Amino acid sequence: MGRRPARCYRYCKNKPYPNSRYNCNVPDLKIRIFDLGWKRASVDEFPSCCHLVSDEYEQLSSAALEAARICANKYVIKTSGKDSFHMRVRVHPFHVNKMSSCAGADRFQTGMRGAWGKSYGTVARVNIGQIILSIRCKESNATVTQEALRRARYKFPGRQNIIVSKQWAFTSVGREDYLRLQEEKIVFGVGIILRGYLGYFKLTHMTCRDGAYVQFIRARGPLEQNLRAQLKA
Repeated sequence: MGRRPARCYRYCKNKPYPNSRYNCNVPDLKIRIFDLGWKRASVDEFPSCCHLVSDEYEQLSSAALEAARICANKYVIKTSGKDSFHMRVRVHPFHVNKMSSCAGADRFQTGMRGAWGKSYGTVARVNIGQIILSIRCKESNATVTQEALRRARYKFPGRQNIIVSKQWAFTSVGREDYLRLQEEKIVFGVGIILRGYLGYFKLTHMTCRDGAYVQFIRARGPLEQNLRAQLKA
């Protein structure tokens, strides 16, 4: 049986059905790479950031995510170079679709044995306002990333918006605030996931694969650890 078009699985009708011990033999994902470009670039290298945001509550297949990733990656590499950006796919196709047919034909006349049918493919369920793709780059390449996301948008059904972020790269800090905090030696870029801000937040010590995040120097806590962080800033 051939592949059915994506319009058969576009809308979020039922509850999420991920891969589990009850749902085995799920087909492999079409998308395997979620980070592209210069992943280990520091926070200061790529201040500009652009997002592709969903404007519908729908499902995106893993094949569509892979096609959009390839389309955006090829355009940016051809235009500005392979080390001029860092792109990240922000959604993951966890939801498993079942084979859709009429009158129970997906059960192949087995009665109540295997009544659910067969798993057909995986999709990512996205909400309105959820980020699908993000690209951080230099200010000079901002228009290139916007054009890359515009081309990648045609690989998805429904409506998507291209939004230029006011934050510094992938962080939650504004551009003006980041420069001010960096001058005051309150924040510095590391491969640490940010979970907090100054004394009111909690920092984790889990190392990332890239340097797209920042760490804040806490106003309280272990003295020796804070002094070491102050020297890094």
